[in-house]
Amino acid sequence: MSAGLPHPATLVDECLQAANGDAIVIVEEAHEADVRFANNTVTTDGVRRDRRVTMLCVAEMDGQPAMGSARRSGAVDVAALVAQAEARAAPADDAAALVEGAADTDFTDDAPSTDLSTLEGILDGLADAFGRARRARTELSGYAEHQLVTTYLASTTGLRRRHVQPTGSLQLVGRREGRSAWAGVGTATFGDICIEELEAAVTRGLDWARTTVDVPAGRYEVLLPPSAVADLMMFVVGAAGTTDAEEGRTVFSKAGGGTRIGERLAELPFDLWSDPHAPGIECAPFLATPSSGADVSVFDNGLPLTRTDWLRAGRLERLLCHRAGASRRHVAPTAPIDNIVLGVPGAAGSLEDLVERTERGLLLTCLWYLREVDPKTLLLTGLTRDGVYVVEDGEVVGAANNFRFNESPIDCLARATEATETVRTLGREGATWMSRSAMPALRVPGFNMSSVSQAV
Repeated sequence: MSAGLPHPATLVDECLQAANGDAIVIVEEAHEADVRFANNTVTTDGVRRDRRVTMLCVAEMDGQPAMGSARRSGAVDVAALVAQAEARAAPADDAAALVEGAADTDFTDDAPSTDLSTLEGILDGLADAFGRARRARTELSGYAEHQLVTTYLASTTGLRRRHVQPTGSLQLVGRREGRSAWAGVGTATFGDICIEELEAAVTRGLDWARTTVDVPAGRYEVLLPPSAVADLMMFVVGAAGTTDAEEGRTVFSKAGGGTRIGERLAELPFDLWSDPHAPGIECAPFLATPSSGADVSVFDNGLPLTRTDWLRAGRLERLLCHRAGASRRHVAPTAPIDNIVLGVPGAAGSLEDLVERTERGLLLTCLWYLREVDPKTLLLTGLTRDGVYVVEDGEVVGAANNFRFNESPIDCLARATEATETVRTLGREGATWMSRSAMPALRVPGFNMSSVSQAV
């Protein structure tokens, strides 16, 4: 619990009692610890605590349902918070009966905290890695961070849900003679991280870069590691909304109207899903959202979440849709879930196996500065970073220059010819907002490296 503040369960009750009608309260207790390092030495570390409180008040305007919201950090004046939420009420076309449910038995428990002791093993391992890097004339930099966010969700319908979400990551960048290499991993506890493995991956990339090869822009067969695949799939799930698809604005829009649900998008039988109980990347088993969107509704707060298949056997299976929209469309509602998994049933092997089977291609390390160019095709532009390697006859023969690329994740899935087993990974670009992912490595022919980049 944040120092000097009332217990979240107590605050929740005070807020609900102050409301003049149905209401929802979300209290998030965040505890964070991080360590940053550069030039083979720790530069900064810190611990932070924060409380965020969201008040959602149901109202009626001109005989129609309405919703008002207000959000505060730190200490909260309950009366002022409730008054502001009620004053902001506006008509809500996503209105639905508030979710009901039994109270979690641990709802009144304190929020657990994290501190720098969580990172002690990482710091010890880094000290040894720094020594080895100095001897190899290599500079290591990066950061480790751990966060615990405890969410308390309650409503006037008796809903009382609590979830503790651990999130951690370690990212390591090595630099030597103008070349760089990256490795990163996501974790919940840091007990499963091996510094030596990350260090070895970075060192291997730097060793490959002793030989450089100038490669012009063009279309190439590429090998995408799980981390790069995670960054691409993040955009696929982000675009998976029913409303925009029905209105003809996304890659999931059907020509002539409607959505592409049921269409085959890839020849390989890809399954793309989210599941709050997926081993190693568990997340909240209920919806907790402070605001509504086109297909996500605050009225659905507390909705139980189960496995949701976005793609099944290469076909588009589901799109996001809140309960009100689902009722109008006579379909099942679908809410967002804070993890993502891609896999091909029966797939085996690793990225190294793909390399061994490659006659000529490019092995990417990670993608960077991804931006959407055309939502109708989900065309992205971005840069390669910290290692693009040339593969010939099953071996890495050197490092290429970096590129700007233009590609659609949906097209990449459609063209993919091989996928490995699915493993826990950390997207370089998406580490902040989609850190819980499991992906295979992919072989994708015809990847569009649109221009050479001077980025390093």
